[in-house]
Amino acid sequence: MIEKFCNYILSKMKKKMPEITDEQGEAILYGLQLLVGEAPKMILLFGVSFICGFGLEMLFAYFAIMPYRTSSGGFHLHTHLGCIIGSVVFYYGIIVISKFLVLDSIAKYILIGLSFIFGILMVSIYAPADTENVPIISKKERKRKKILSYITLILTLVVAIIIKNQVYSNILIVGTIIQSLSITRIAYKLTNNKYGYETYKEQIEN
Repeated sequence: MIEKFCNYILSKMKKKMPEITDEQGEAILYGLQLLVGEAPKMILLFGVSFICGFGLEMLFAYFAIMPYRTSSGGFHLHTHLGCIIGSVVFYYGIIVISKFLVLDSIAKYILIGLSFIFGILMVSIYAPADTENVPIISKKERKRKKILSYITLILTLVVAIIIKNQVYSNILIVGTIIQSLSITRIAYKLTNNKYGYETYKEQIEN
């Protein structure tokens, strides 16, 4: 539905501006799909969360986890609707778990330590976890993103140690665990995804 709507807007634009080339049209279409596709997701994430009384936690979760999520990658669902549902489940799940999770100091440090070990292992094996649609081909770029994944993971967990608010601390811990899971081969198989870099290498070899 979103693709049809964006194609309709692009066709109207081309009628008024026939000088738009095919390449420019593809770029415009991609931008339109991002814009239109992101709007419902942002409304569901932030609009609904503020109405329900935990908008600040949602803002914190979204922007605090974003650096690690952006650098390490992860699977993508194949439709705009799937992407919206996946993002909503991801962030709302983190917040719900974080609100009900009660940890004493020792349990908190143990969980952070386990999150650190698990995250480091997953990053070393899988990051940056790309997709077939947006493969990361450059070895230099892959190395840069892997290093950034290590840095953002460590910084996120350091903040989780320092921060006093238990819910916010839990958001950082739970968020890193779930994000680390999202780059694994199991997660990719369950969501019918393939690593873009691996697919590219197979095509070159064949």
